[in-house]
Amino acid sequence: MRTITYITIMVSMMVNAVVFGAGTIAILAVPSLADHAKYLLPAWIVITFLVSPVIARLMAPRLRLREHPGDRPTFGWR
Repeated sequence: MRTITYITIMVSMMVNAVVFGAGTIAILAVPSLADHAKYLLPAWIVITFLVSPVIARLMAPRLRLREHPGDRPTFGWR
């Protein structure tokens, strides 16, 4: 597999946790949504599994060092 695929997989897990947490807090904090939580939470789980790889794929190229030539480490004094 390509390096970008490995980065996407690793970032996807972290993005999934953040998106799931934000949505879960929103569902449980709003009283009108909390009444329907037994339906909304499973739907939110499915949505996060579908959305997180897409978000991670958009983020992955920016995490590669070769994509940001100005960020390369330099040796010596500047």
